[in-house]
Amino acid sequence: MSLLKHVGTIGSLTMVSRIAGMAREMIFSRVLGANAVTDAWFQAFIIPNVFRRLFAEGAFSAAFVPMFSKRLHGEGGLEEARSFSADVLSVFLPVLIALCIVFELAMPGVIWLLADKPINPGEFDLAVDFARIMFPYIVLVSLVTLFTGMLNSVSRFAPGASFPIILNIVLIAALLTGERWMEEGASLEQVTYGIAWAVTAGGVIQLLWLLYWVRVEGFRPKLLWPRITPEVKRLSIIALPAAIGGGAYQINTLVQLYFLNQLESGSVSYMNYADRLNQLPLGIIGIALSTAILPTLSKFVGGNNKEGADRIQSDAIELSMLLTIPAAVAMAICATPFITMIFQGGRFDLADAAVTGEVLAALVLGLPAYVLVKVLVPNFYARSDTKTPVYAAFISLAVFVGFNIAFLQRFGVVGVAYASVIGAWINVGYLYIVLLKRGYYAIPLSLVGRVARQLVAAAAMGAALWFARDLLTGWYSAGLFERLGALIVLVACSAVVYFGVAFAVGAIDRQRIAALTRKKAS
Repeated sequence: MSLLKHVGTIGSLTMVSRIAGMAREMIFSRVLGANAVTDAWFQAFIIPNVFRRLFAEGAFSAAFVPMFSKRLHGEGGLEEARSFSADVLSVFLPVLIALCIVFELAMPGVIWLLADKPINPGEFDLAVDFARIMFPYIVLVSLVTLFTGMLNSVSRFAPGASFPIILNIVLIAALLTGERWMEEGASLEQVTYGIAWAVTAGGVIQLLWLLYWVRVEGFRPKLLWPRITPEVKRLSIIALPAAIGGGAYQINTLVQLYFLNQLESGSVSYMNYADRLNQLPLGIIGIALSTAILPTLSKFVGGNNKEGADRIQSDAIELSMLLTIPAAVAMAICATPFITMIFQGGRFDLADAAVTGEVLAALVLGLPAYVLVKVLVPNFYARSDTKTPVYAAFISLAVFVGFNIAFLQRFGVVGVAYASVIGAWINVGYLYIVLLKRGYYAIPLSLVGRVARQLVAAAAMGAALWFARDLLTGWYSAGLFERLGALIVLVACSAVVYFGVAFAVGAIDRQRIAALTRKKAS
């Protein structure tokens, strides 16, 4: 299977998930708005979601997939792989349940630590209740991650890439039902409680979905008496630092929440809505590429095929920047129009859209860095090096905290976004310097030239958008069809100018792209 096809499968399903997530946030903003109640809900939702992203988007799979694949494709075959997965499941599940119980009991303290300021008692109780209702989701989604790793090992990427769609559908249904309840007299708080319960319900459905596909592939997950075998111990040793290293962005999210709680009500919600747009290309491009290249990188590194490993790494960087750079430029220039078209309405007014637009314009400056972290980290995992990404994560985190302290009072919620951007670029710089010094990978000059040409094409696209956005000002907050028309015009303008100039200046190597579509991982 070609790299491009793997990325296409994962990326297309992730895109559907992100679009469904976008629809969810659009409905959320209109039904619930940006206020103290939504801040409490988003804060509670972030806590299990951070754990989900730490495991589901890289760390656990980075440790589990190579070990599971080795058994599946080795002499022991399916039976040995089944035995290994049963051992992992039998230890994994009790640990998750224990973690859940600890957090349920300690949740008031967790919320207090994240706030660290006088909180309205009503808002505090809401945040604690929401977090307690939603935290069991981490148990469900972690099991989903285990099953996804098993499926990825046999190149069955679609079920694992599609499971987030289920949660979005469940939450959309809950929001639409809640809107009707509010019309019948239900309070904002009552509706938000219902949406919190929908998160856990969605997790149950996701688990059933993955369990079905695991059984289709011939695996039979079962629980045994927990025993820490040498292989389970090795998995734990690899996965924990991998979670920290690969999840720098998610660790920053928790620290970010602490700083946002120092600001006025609505700040958590503004960051959430802006990050939803920022996450769209990050999920489609970065996560898809990191998932797709790890098995092939591991194979080349294990076979001492440096040329093959370098080629895969360069392909991933080229593809990621080809799509990420224009996305970042477009969202930076049209941040407020995009936010207005997508989120403004109901309880989310034009003033909310303006603030969220400023946050998005700052946040997307780090989008290429977020994606590059996802693309570079597998090069370390393929060598069983999970320590270096940890060092990078902590350096990035320290920089992030320092700039938050410097920016928070002066720039408010926008300052938090800028601090996140700076931390992300520091993370990329450190990872690449280590790869270069150890002789693992050096960016070839030909790739530098193509990325430079991509920047030229993105600059031309940005200039076109700068003039086009002001011509459509009246459409951004108008009716549905006007908004949709404006969005189509801006996206079409971006695509035509960027790819037209990119082809003209040689930013896209057509022969290289053709080779990617033919290249087999084997």
